[in-house]
This record gives sequence, structure tokens and C-alpha cells, in this order.
Amino acid sequence: MKTNGLFFDDYRLDQTFTTDRRTITETDHVQFTTAFGFFEPLFMDKDYVATRTPYGKRIVPGALTFSVAEGLTILSGMLHDTGMALLGVEMNIVQPVFIGDTLMVEIQVVDKRESRKPDRGIVTYRHRVCNQDGAEVMTYTVKRMIRRTP
Repeated sequence: MKTNGLFFDDYRLDQTFTTDRRTITETDHVQFTTAFGFFEPLFMDKDYVATRTPYGKRIVPGALTFSVAEGLTILSGMLHDTGMALLGVEMNIVQPVFIGDTLMVEIQVVDKRESRKPDRGIVTYRHRVCNQDGAEVMTYTVKRMIRRTP
């Protein structure tokens, strides 16, 4: 879904949005893990993962999954020119994400409240990140400061 800049006043409780999809590539994985020092065997060593974990193949760091989910949220356009600040996140990783998985995000408005400043409000969203099979891999609740309609 492509939306352009939803203002605080545009959101309704329980309103739901769905992002586009994106596949996590080997290049994404290597660039992220090396750029940010995720040199864990769980992410980098296919023999270790095959013989010493229940996964059988390298998993993607949760931080990369979160980054892709937030990127998909931004690409939806819903925050374009209206998102003012990320105020906090509570996250649960439900199951591993692997190189080659395709992710999408379902975003639900779970709370909204006025702020002290009349030009903005606080919106709380629940993000449900799913893979290509529709399996939930991560959930997180995020609070954002959102511009009000001018």
C-alpha cells in the first residue's frame, strides 16, 4: 500500500496497513553483519549452524529484520512528511529469519493521544512482521510522534 503522509488526525484505532514485500538477500546479510560487527557464528558460519544449532542454515540478525521492517514502513509513505520522531520500541522475535525469506509488515494503530504541543500527537502501532509463508517472525510496538493536520 502506498500512502502519502498520514497526519495524526487521519489515524483511527484498529486501522491496519500492509506494506510491500522485500526479500532478504545474501548481499543484505553480508553487508549488514560486516558493517555492524555481527560476527557471531550463528550469522557467519554455515558449518557451525548446520552442526550445532537447530536451524540448519545461517539466520539473519534480528536487528536486520527490524531494519528491513522499518524500511518497508517508511517506503509505504504513511510517515512521509508527517513522522517527527521515533519515541520507543518493544520487540519480540518469534522465529528466525533466513537469507532468502521475503518479509512484509502489517501495521495496526493501537493507541493515539494528544501531546502537549498542538501541532503533533503520539501514535502507537503494533507491527507484525511475516515471512513469505505468512508466518509471524517478529512483532513490535512502536510509538511515534506524528504531525497534526496543519
